[in-house]
Amino acid sequence: MKPFERVHVIVMDSVGIGEAPDAAAFHDVGSDTLGHIAQACGGLNLPNLGQLGLSNIREIQGVAKADHPKAFYTKMQEASSGKDTMTGHWEIMGLYIDTPFRVFPNGFPDELIQRIEEKTGRKVIGNKPASGTEILDELGEEHMRTGALIIYTSADSVLQIAAHEEIVPLKELYEICEYCREITLEDPYMLGRIIARPFLGSPGHFKRTSNRHDYALKPFGRTTMNELADAGLDVIALGKIADIYDGEGVTEAVRTVSNMDGMDQLSIVLDKTFKGLSFLNLVDFDAVFGHRRDPEGYGRAMEEFDARLPEVMEKLKHDDLLIITADHGNDPTYPGTDHTREFVPLLLYSPRWSEGKELPLRRTFADIGATIADNFGVKMPEYGTSFLGELKG
Repeated sequence: MKPFERVHVIVMDSVGIGEAPDAAAFHDVGSDTLGHIAQACGGLNLPNLGQLGLSNIREIQGVAKADHPKAFYTKMQEASSGKDTMTGHWEIMGLYIDTPFRVFPNGFPDELIQRIEEKTGRKVIGNKPASGTEILDELGEEHMRTGALIIYTSADSVLQIAAHEEIVPLKELYEICEYCREITLEDPYMLGRIIARPFLGSPGHFKRTSNRHDYALKPFGRTTMNELADAGLDVIALGKIADIYDGEGVTEAVRTVSNMDGMDQLSIVLDKTFKGLSFLNLVDFDAVFGHRRDPEGYGRAMEEFDARLPEVMEKLKHDDLLIITADHGNDPTYPGTDHTREFVPLLLYSPRWSEGKELPLRRTFADIGATIADNFGVKMPEYGTSFLGELKG
C-alpha cells in the first residue's frame, strides 16, 4: 500500500467509551463517558461520527450503527499505569509508563507548600483541586489584597499557580514556576506539569491571559514524533500537544483556546502543503465538561465537534489519513472529578477508501505511534504494533 503523505491525529480529550478491564484497580468500575453522556442527554446527535462507525465500536444512544462505515474502527485499551493526560498521550506516541505520575486529590503536602512560601516570600492560598476559573472567583480578591499565590491542582498530575499580572509580575511568576519544576521532578512528587496561570481584571471580572506557560517533564524516551522530526518530516502540534511533550519532536506549535478554535486551526493546517503529522488535542471535553461534571454540556460539545467533521473530511486529500481517538475517560456522571480508566475509540478515515471495517482490539495506545512510524518509514517505537497493513479498503 502506498504510504500516506499526511497523518492527522485528533485526540478528543477524555472521550472514553466504557470501563477498561482493569477499571477496578483505578476505582472506576461502571464508568462510561460516552454512554452516560448519551443517556443524560436523551441520545446524542452525532451523524458524522456515526457514519464513520462510532456506534459500530459500541452502540451509543441516538447514534445509528453504520451499515457501510466510512472508517476503520475499534477501541483501544491503555497499557500504561495511569489515566492522566501525559500518560495517555505519551503512550499514543509509542511509550509505556510503568510508574504513574503523582496526583494530589487532597492538595499538596505541607512540606512542599512551606518550601514554596520560604523561597518566594509569599503565602499560598487554595492548595486544592479546582477549576481554573472558579478558583479565581473564590480567591482572586484575596490574592490581590495579600499578594498570596493561588496554587491548585486537578485530576491530572499538575501544580498550577494563578497570579494577577499587576500583583505578581510575569517574570517573578515564571521564576516561581521554574523553582517548583525543579523541586517536583522526582519522588515523592513526580509531577507531570507546572503551569503558570496569569490573569488580569477585577473581582467578578477576572480573565486569564495568553501568558500561560507550561513547565512539563520531557517524555521518558524517544517518541514517534522525535523520529519524524529527525527524518526531516513535519510535526505540527495543535492545542496543548507541544506542552504535553515539552516540545520534543515538534517542528511547529499552534496554541488554541477552545475546541472550536482547535478545529479552526486544523482547517488551516489542512490547507497547507506539508509531509508528516498534524496532532490536535481538543481539551474542552475534559477541562470544561468532564471535570466540572456537566454531561449535558459535554454532549453539546460532542455535537459541535461532530458538526465540524464534514469540513475536515472535505479537505482531506487522497493521501491523507485522519485518526480520531482519546487519551482516557472522564465520565461526568461518575462521583468525584477524576479521570476514569476506560477504553477509548479509534476511528481511521481516508478518502482513498470506499468503506472501512472493524479492526481487532488494540491492547495499547502505542499502536497508533507504531502505525505512523511504519507509514513514514522511520524507526519504530519500542512499544506498539503497526496496523498499517490492515488498512485496506
